[in-house]
Amino acid sequence: MKITNYGKDVVMKVIYVTLALDVIAFFVNIPLIKILLLSLSFFLLLFTLYFFRDPSRVLPENLTDNSVISPADGKVVLIEDVENIYKDYFGDIKVKQLSIFLSPLNVHVNCYPVSGTLKYFNYVKGEYLVAFNHKASDKNERSELGVETAKGKKLIFKQIAGFVARRIVCDVKLNQSVKTGEKFGMIKFGSRVDLIFDRNTYIKVKPGDKVTAGMTVLAELT
Repeated sequence: MKITNYGKDVVMKVIYVTLALDVIAFFVNIPLIKILLLSLSFFLLLFTLYFFRDPSRVLPENLTDNSVISPADGKVVLIEDVENIYKDYFGDIKVKQLSIFLSPLNVHVNCYPVSGTLKYFNYVKGEYLVAFNHKASDKNERSELGVETAKGKKLIFKQIAGFVARRIVCDVKLNQSVKTGEKFGMIKFGSRVDLIFDRNTYIKVKPGDKVTAGMTVLAELT
């Protein structure tokens, strides 16, 4: 099982903690406490390795230049028209939002939903509302990224920290070229990803659908 580079620092810290628990368990003479310590050590390491897994993904064959793939694993929790608060980037158009909720058991590595040029980036310090609360989109800590495709189509997608998540990793540079499915960061623990695009975009999923980063086609830009 491959571990993402974005989480290797945490994995090493957890390994040290589990080794400490194992050493303590070795010197404990009370069987019940010994079993509890060893069990805690095992499950802590197992969960950490599972959380920071980074499986290989293959892009779907039916992609077009306008296809938007999912930047995250999770469940679609919202598709609705929203106010355009990014007029400096989009221009004076009407926009739609698609939101994906990631549980702690989902893969949390994120990828670019389209190919193009990174034209917008903004990091916002904020609150830590539970990620399935739709107010989290505008209130929580987040990274906002905007990509313009070769055909001039634009979208914004956000990495949003949740109640448990306390760190967003976003390894990007403005004006860099990006490719569909290319990995760029992750949100550590429960979180949410929002996509915002032209309201006329053809959506191919619905609320309740489970989606996979780098594999599920969410929409076609128009």
